[in-house]
Amino acid sequence: MSVTADSRFRLAALVALGVVVVDQVTKAIVEHGMALHETIPLLPVFSLTYVRNSGAAFGIFGAAPAGVRLPLFLLVTLAAAWALVSMLRRARADQRILVAALGGILGGAAGNAICRLRYGEVIDFLDAHWGDLHWPAFNVADSAISVGVIIVLLVSVRE
Repeated sequence: MSVTADSRFRLAALVALGVVVVDQVTKAIVEHGMALHETIPLLPVFSLTYVRNSGAAFGIFGAAPAGVRLPLFLLVTLAAAWALVSMLRRARADQRILVAALGGILGGAAGNAICRLRYGEVIDFLDAHWGDLHWPAFNVADSAISVGVIIVLLVSVRE
Protein backbone atom coordinates (compact mmCIF):
# COMPACT_ATOMS: atom_id res chain seq x y z
CA MET A 1 0.00 0.00 0.00
CA SER A 2 1.53 3.31 -1.03
CA VAL A 3 1.42 6.43 1.07
CA THR A 4 0.94 10.01 -0.15
CA ALA A 5 2.72 12.96 1.46
CA ASP A 6 -0.42 13.87 3.42
CA SER A 7 -0.94 10.31 4.61
CA ARG A 8 2.75 10.08 5.61
CA PHE A 9 2.27 13.04 7.91
CA ARG A 10 -1.04 11.62 9.18
CA LEU A 11 0.57 8.26 9.95
CA ALA A 12 3.56 9.87 11.70
CA ALA A 13 1.24 12.20 13.65
CA LEU A 14 -1.02 9.30 14.68
CA VAL A 15 1.94 7.24 15.94
CA ALA A 16 3.42 10.29 17.70
CA LEU A 17 0.09 11.06 19.37
CA GLY A 18 -0.30 7.43 20.46
CA VAL A 19 3.18 7.45 22.01
CA VAL A 20 2.54 10.74 23.83
CA VAL A 21 -0.79 9.53 25.22
CA VAL A 22 0.54 6.16 26.42
CA ASP A 23 3.69 7.82 27.78
CA GLN A 24 1.82 10.49 29.72
CA VAL A 25 -0.82 8.09 31.05
CA THR A 26 1.79 5.59 32.29
CA LYS A 27 3.84 8.37 33.89
CA ALA A 28 0.70 9.71 35.65
CA ILE A 29 -0.15 6.22 36.92
CA VAL A 30 3.35 5.82 38.32
CA GLU A 31 3.45 9.34 39.79
CA HIS A 32 0.10 8.93 41.58
CA GLY A 33 0.33 5.23 42.41
CA MET A 34 3.89 4.83 43.63
CA ALA A 35 6.19 6.59 46.08
CA LEU A 36 9.39 8.03 44.66
CA HIS A 37 12.06 5.27 44.57
CA GLU A 38 9.46 2.55 45.25
CA THR A 39 10.08 -0.70 43.39
CA ILE A 40 7.51 -3.28 42.35
CA PRO A 41 9.15 -6.51 41.13
CA LEU A 42 7.34 -8.00 38.12
CA LEU A 43 9.84 -10.54 36.77
CA PRO A 44 13.24 -11.75 37.97
CA VAL A 45 14.82 -9.33 35.47
CA PHE A 46 12.24 -6.52 35.36
CA SER A 47 10.63 -4.18 37.89
CA LEU A 48 8.71 -0.95 38.06
CA THR A 49 10.86 1.58 39.92
CA TYR A 50 9.72 5.20 40.20
CA VAL A 51 12.63 7.58 39.69
CA ARG A 52 13.06 11.09 38.32
CA ASN A 53 15.81 11.92 35.86
CA SER A 54 16.92 15.53 35.64
CA GLY A 55 19.51 14.65 33.00
CA ALA A 56 19.39 13.34 29.47
CA ALA A 57 19.84 9.68 28.56
CA PHE A 58 21.60 7.79 31.36
CA GLY A 59 21.51 10.96 33.51
CA ILE A 60 23.95 12.90 31.32
CA PHE A 61 23.98 16.61 32.32
CA GLY A 62 21.88 15.78 35.40
CA ALA A 63 24.19 17.86 37.61
CA ALA A 64 24.05 20.92 35.33
CA PRO A 65 22.08 23.88 36.70
CA ALA A 66 18.37 23.78 35.79
CA GLY A 67 18.71 27.18 34.08
CA VAL A 68 21.16 25.61 31.63
CA ARG A 69 19.71 22.09 31.48
CA LEU A 70 16.11 22.89 30.49
CA PRO A 71 16.87 25.33 27.65
CA LEU A 72 19.58 22.97 26.35
CA PHE A 73 17.23 19.95 26.33
CA LEU A 74 14.42 21.93 24.71
CA LEU A 75 16.78 23.26 22.04
CA VAL A 76 18.06 19.75 21.32
CA THR A 77 14.45 18.48 21.16
CA LEU A 78 13.47 21.20 18.68
CA ALA A 79 16.53 20.50 16.52
CA ALA A 80 15.77 16.76 16.56
CA ALA A 81 12.13 17.40 15.66
CA TRP A 82 13.21 19.57 12.74
CA ALA A 83 15.59 16.82 11.51
CA LEU A 84 12.89 14.15 11.90
CA VAL A 85 10.30 16.17 9.97
CA SER A 86 12.91 16.72 7.27
CA MET A 87 13.47 12.96 7.08
CA LEU A 88 9.71 12.42 7.00
CA ARG A 89 9.38 14.77 4.03
CA ARG A 90 12.05 12.81 2.16
CA ALA A 91 10.57 9.39 2.96
CA ARG A 92 9.30 7.52 -0.07
CA ALA A 93 5.64 6.64 -0.41
CA ASP A 94 6.31 2.92 0.22
CA GLN A 95 8.22 3.44 3.50
CA ARG A 96 5.37 3.11 6.00
CA ILE A 97 7.58 1.45 8.63
CA LEU A 98 10.11 4.29 8.39
CA VAL A 99 7.30 6.86 8.63
CA ALA A 100 5.87 5.12 11.71
CA ALA A 101 9.34 4.93 13.29
CA LEU A 102 9.88 8.66 12.73
CA GLY A 103 6.48 9.29 14.34
CA GLY A 104 7.52 7.15 17.31
CA ILE A 105 10.72 9.13 17.77
CA LEU A 106 8.81 12.43 17.54
CA GLY A 107 6.23 11.19 20.04
CA GLY A 108 8.92 10.04 22.44
CA ALA A 109 10.73 13.36 22.20
CA ALA A 110 7.44 15.20 22.81
CA GLY A 111 6.55 12.97 25.77
CA ASN A 112 9.84 13.64 27.53
CA ALA A 113 9.69 17.36 26.64
CA ILE A 114 6.26 17.59 28.29
CA CYS A 115 7.75 16.17 31.50
CA ARG A 116 10.72 18.53 31.36
CA LEU A 117 8.39 21.51 30.94
CA ARG A 118 6.06 20.35 33.74
CA TYR A 119 8.59 19.12 36.28
CA GLY A 120 12.07 20.10 35.08
CA GLU A 121 12.84 16.37 34.94
CA VAL A 122 11.52 13.15 33.42
CA ILE A 123 9.60 10.38 35.19
CA ASP A 124 11.24 7.00 34.58
CA PHE A 125 9.91 3.69 35.85
CA LEU A 126 10.87 0.74 33.65
CA ASP A 127 13.75 -1.06 35.37
CA ALA A 128 15.56 -3.88 33.58
CA HIS A 129 18.13 -5.63 35.75
CA TRP A 130 20.18 -8.75 36.26
CA GLY A 131 20.80 -9.29 39.94
CA ASP A 132 22.29 -6.04 41.23
CA LEU A 133 23.17 -4.80 37.72
CA HIS A 134 20.58 -2.27 36.53
CA TRP A 135 20.12 -0.70 33.14
CA PRO A 136 19.23 2.97 33.76
CA ALA A 137 15.48 3.31 34.34
CA PHE A 138 13.50 4.44 31.31
CA ASN A 139 9.93 5.13 30.19
CA VAL A 140 7.56 4.65 27.25
CA ALA A 141 8.92 7.74 25.47
CA ASP A 142 12.48 6.43 25.76
CA SER A 143 11.35 3.05 24.41
CA ALA A 144 9.62 4.66 21.42
CA ILE A 145 12.73 6.70 20.67
CA SER A 146 15.02 3.65 20.94
CA VAL A 147 12.83 1.38 18.81
CA GLY A 148 12.31 4.17 16.28
CA VAL A 149 16.04 4.84 15.97
CA ILE A 150 16.76 1.12 15.51
CA ILE A 151 14.14 0.91 12.73
CA VAL A 152 15.51 4.04 11.03
CA LEU A 153 19.03 2.58 11.15
CA LEU A 154 17.87 -0.79 9.81
CA VAL A 155 15.97 0.86 6.95
CA SER A 156 19.02 3.00 6.16
CA VAL A 157 21.38 0.01 6.17
CA ARG A 158 18.97 -2.05 4.06
CA GLU A 159 18.92 0.63 1.41
